[in-house]
Amino acid sequence: MLLLKAANAVPIDIALGALPFEERTAERASRWQVEEHLQLLTCGPEDLVVHKVFAGRDRDWLDVEGLIERRRDTLDRQLIRRELGPLLELNDSTHHLVRLEALFDRT
Repeated sequence: MLLLKAANAVPIDIALGALPFEERTAERASRWQVEEHLQLLTCGPEDLVVHKVFAGRDRDWLDVEGLIERRRDTLDRQLIRRELGPLLELNDSTHHLVRLEALFDRT
């Protein structure tokens, strides 16, 4: 994960594709035309939820809550659970699943 800041000081997290999950994220990604000759791959909402829950910072949880609220009818919760479980085992933070499920239950 590469942590950068845009010219306007907005934080940008770039996944480098080192983990199998990151490879699958890239496969599911869509292209965003930034400028005429510049495109970026951006992850879908499910993968964004996984990345943010894995990071687990307070601001990430606020983003996760907003994503779940906005995408409640279209969010693939099973994909999130399937991808997130093994990642959380890597850094011994499986307790984040409990918090995520509580957010799912509220929407």
